[in-house]
Amino acid sequence: MDYELLMNGNVKIGQMAPDFEATTTFGNVSLNDYKGKWLVLFSHPGDFTPVCTTEMIAFTRAHTYFKELNTELLGLSVDSNSSHLAWVYDIYCRTGIKISFPIIADRNGQIARKYGMISNDISNTETVRNIFIIDDKGIIRTILIYPMNVGRFIPEIIRIIQALQMADCMKSSTPANWMPNQPVIMPIPKTFEQLQERNDYIQENRNGINWYLSFEEPSEQCKINEE
Repeated sequence: MDYELLMNGNVKIGQMAPDFEATTTFGNVSLNDYKGKWLVLFSHPGDFTPVCTTEMIAFTRAHTYFKELNTELLGLSVDSNSSHLAWVYDIYCRTGIKISFPIIADRNGQIARKYGMISNDISNTETVRNIFIIDDKGIIRTILIYPMNVGRFIPEIIRIIQALQMADCMKSSTPANWMPNQPVIMPIPKTFEQLQERNDYIQENRNGINWYLSFEEPSEQCKINEE
């Protein structure tokens, strides 16, 4: 059997996020601490590394936008808590920026293995750049994986959360290149009568191409604060 498949978790979109308890730069945390909030759990290869440093700064600068979406940030690497603390202090001394979220010290790699954050083809110890977007019910909604030498684009992570929350609120889908408060895709009709009604609706409102693809504006209740 493939050792990596044996050791690494095989988490999937739609399943409950694996529970954990961990030591972090903010004290002890568990997944249950984030109940009722969305969570971006992300791993980085190592402390005192250039790409990771830029990401920590970028996530901190965007933290306010995540909070407005009822979303918290939680980093992770296999470095020690002392290493994390020394690193974030060095960032603060050199930039004046205080890293505003906890970083997990996963020294034995238990959480990283549980979530499949280690790719043995790349490294047997360091985590690659994984992102798990977990909703307020503890369900994994999105999984992103970046290579070690490519930094993450934070606005896209925010956009994904906005799209997920909009789709949930409107009980719909979002089209390609969707941006906040743009029209969403209406659910596909399930009966022939509904199909006919939808085609009439499209002809009247000119907001689609056929019964299987039509659009509607987000409701006021679902609209996202774009500030």
